[in-house]
Amino acid sequence: MGIFSRLSWFFKHQWKQYLVGVIALILVAICNVIPPRIIGDVVDAVSKKSMTTRFLVTNMVVLFVVAIVQYLLRFLWQKMIYGSSYVLERDLRSRLFRHFMRMDTTFYQKWRTGDLMAHATNDIDAVRDVAGPGILTLADSLITGTSMILAMGVMIDWQLTGLAVLPLLLLAVMANVLGKKIHTAFKDSQAAFSSINNKTQESVVGIKVLKALGQEKEDEQDFDKYVAENIQANKKSYRLDAMFDPLTTVIMGLSYTVTIVFGGLAVLNQRITIGQLVSFITYMAELMWPMYAVGSLFNLLERGSASYDRINELLAEKSSLVKPKHVVTTVPNGTLDFAIDKFHYPDDQAIALKNVHFKLAAGQTLGIVGPTGGGKSTIISLLMRDFDHYDGDIQVGKIDIRKYDINSYLDTIGYVPQTNFLFSTDVRDNVRFANIKATQTQVAEASYIADLDSDISQMTDGYDTQVGELGVSLSGGQKQRLAIARAILSDPKLLILDDSLSAVDSKTERNIEQRIAKNRQHGTTIIAASRLSSVESADEIIVVDDGTIVEQGTHQELLHKPGWYADTFNLQEKNAELEGRLNNER
Repeated sequence: MGIFSRLSWFFKHQWKQYLVGVIALILVAICNVIPPRIIGDVVDAVSKKSMTTRFLVTNMVVLFVVAIVQYLLRFLWQKMIYGSSYVLERDLRSRLFRHFMRMDTTFYQKWRTGDLMAHATNDIDAVRDVAGPGILTLADSLITGTSMILAMGVMIDWQLTGLAVLPLLLLAVMANVLGKKIHTAFKDSQAAFSSINNKTQESVVGIKVLKALGQEKEDEQDFDKYVAENIQANKKSYRLDAMFDPLTTVIMGLSYTVTIVFGGLAVLNQRITIGQLVSFITYMAELMWPMYAVGSLFNLLERGSASYDRINELLAEKSSLVKPKHVVTTVPNGTLDFAIDKFHYPDDQAIALKNVHFKLAAGQTLGIVGPTGGGKSTIISLLMRDFDHYDGDIQVGKIDIRKYDINSYLDTIGYVPQTNFLFSTDVRDNVRFANIKATQTQVAEASYIADLDSDISQMTDGYDTQVGELGVSLSGGQKQRLAIARAILSDPKLLILDDSLSAVDSKTERNIEQRIAKNRQHGTTIIAASRLSSVESADEIIVVDDGTIVEQGTHQELLHKPGWYADTFNLQEKNAELEGRLNNER
């Protein structure tokens, strides 16, 4: 029953609705007392041969009225109790989603997407069942059971009632023994569901890779393993849960045996009439639902309790991003001063960056290049505030970026990663995602700067073309250029291109660079690239290797120095010339 106390915050908020629902249940229980009594009276009238048409019609009318009243009351309690449970579902989903929006990169490295989806769907459904069917089952079983027992004791015979109810105490013993085991079993079951949900999500998203590598059968076998684990976990939980109903049947059988034996003796001793015994047995039949409901109730409560624990575990996660005591609300503007003495990732003690210092004045362009794994993406991650804990500081306009409100800070940045996320909508809405009120003229201008306008004009529906899930209908280069257009349209103070021209040819790359430079004469730009031609026109270039800056200068300065930049640029130029000759020969 602990789940009810943990949800007390919600019940306090919805107490009026639940009160009306419970009152309706009480009135239904009172109505349920009437039919057995009428049946008993009719049986006595028949046995005594005193039945009259008026007596029969009167009782039939009473039964009809009771049925109508019960119908209206049942509609009322369903509206109040079930309706309130969906309010809980809405609140939990909103809290969880907002929590996801606030969490940092470390959180998403720890929790898998499929697992988060399982928490946001299956677990919330289980908690909602506690506030809906759970409350109903608890209240209805208590009210119905209590009213039936009182009717049996007050209206028939209290001694016979005591004997008939005595075996029912065994249910409390059974619930206490099985309760903790069922809670653990359901928690394991929900965890198994999370695993299979995550596996399904990964396989569907990565279906092209699976097919390309011919790993369908292996992946099916891996999926079958998750399914088997899920089935085993569910078998254990339902095996424990299934112990309730058979034992309940046995206990009810004992109660009926006691009723028939001692009730029959009471009739023979003329302590009660035959009609009263029929009413008593009818009341006993009404007790069947509350008894069986105990098993259903513990199922709902333990599943809901396990799910609520899992949801709270997620909500208890804290973002590692710094929350300053006094938030700077002004818009970040001015010189970017990047001064990191040392940084390592939270789950790795290896130094990722050391002694990385550079300045970038507003309106300038910085190129970041270097060998794979050298630290380019780490620099950008710190600029994007994916991580806030490091030795040193990063300032914009002489203010540490950790002192800015994170949303205000990120709103000034246009970030284009190498792998872009596109939404399942049309081209226009993908371009104007950060500024959904942008006009068609603004969308077209941003598309032109990204050299995407000619591609769009050749599409069947132009800007209304649906890109498909994750942009499946577009090529790699089109995805990158659409993401660049989206960032350009937001008019950021700082534009970061993280190897975002890797999927376009050299001619398209030059077009985009020239148009961006013309469009952003007063905007700051950072370009991280593997192809050095992408950063030729940058005001400053840094070469990052092994987490530190090994070369720094303009394109021409670096070409005249022996080192990685000059060697790599010359090699890439030779490869480009060779590729051009081969294309001409073809």
